[in-house]
Amino acid sequence: MNSDSDLQIAGDIFEVSHLLQPAREHPATVAEFAGLARSIAADRAQWAHLIEYDATTRWYHRLRTGPGYEVWLLSWLPGQGSGRHDHGPSSGVLTLLEGELTERAKSGDRELTPGSQRVFAPGYVHEVVNNSLAPAVSLHIYFPGLTDMPMHSAQCSPALQKAPAP
Repeated sequence: MNSDSDLQIAGDIFEVSHLLQPAREHPATVAEFAGLARSIAADRAQWAHLIEYDATTRWYHRLRTGPGYEVWLLSWLPGQGSGRHDHGPSSGVLTLLEGELTERAKSGDRELTPGSQRVFAPGYVHEVVNNSLAPAVSLHIYFPGLTDMPMHSAQCSPALQKAPAP
């Protein structure tokens, strides 16, 4: 008997096929969505050629969709921000790809640098801004896909309050 444990597995555990989970084609857990964001971030060929910058508004591009989720690419010029908002019934993962962004939330400000990830639940209110002097690029995954982005600032125009945007 082993003094560390009374449980021992005899034989090759990988031969017990009913104990193995099949690989999922699409993410289904928060950890898997965060992993998807990291894998997309690491593969610049998927997104770098798509980036555009717009001096009048934040630029965004839907990079991909899957069953129940969307992946968005956003660019932020210095001074651009999202306004104070939540994502309705959607949860999400924000991953910074390039530059620096600041996330402002009830819990305080958080500086984001390349590789930083923020995972948020439905109803989480925050604002993201580029306070730096250089452009920034971020990746956002929403699950379920983004259908609503309620604004929480009295300064927002009615057009911004109605338009869902990543």
